Amino acid sequence: QLQLVESGGGLVQSGESLRLSCAASGILDYVAIGWFRQAPGKEREGVSWMRRSDGSTFYADSVKGRFTISRDNAKNTVYLQMNSLKPDDTAVYYCAAARITFYNFNRGYRPSSYYYWGQGTQVTVSS
Repeated sequence: QLQLVESGGGLVQSGESLRLSCAASGILDYVAIGWFRQAPGKEREGVSWMRRSDGSTFYADSVKGRFTISRDNAKNTVYLQMNSLKPDDTAVYYCAAARITFYNFNRGYRPSSYYYWGQGTQVTVSS
């Protein structure tokens, strides 16, 4: 069983930055890590994901150029650096891990592609 714990959320002003962390523990049988967010009344949205085998990274258009996903293999931790934050980025952010390889990169943005989920961390951006 794999456990994921997010941290790093908080309240910031528009234009500021935050770095979220996703620490993995247990049986590390995953092939990709994704970051998702869900705002009140909206569906869960895929923001970014990383393929474990080669470290390839992918970003949704809404965050491209502002967010960066990275990892520290020694710490079994994946990060999401969020710069130039906007009020529209306000949401609960979740990290998730996939167990089955998907070859269509768009599947990396779908919650249904992931098996393990963290508890979420709140990010609030004030204008």
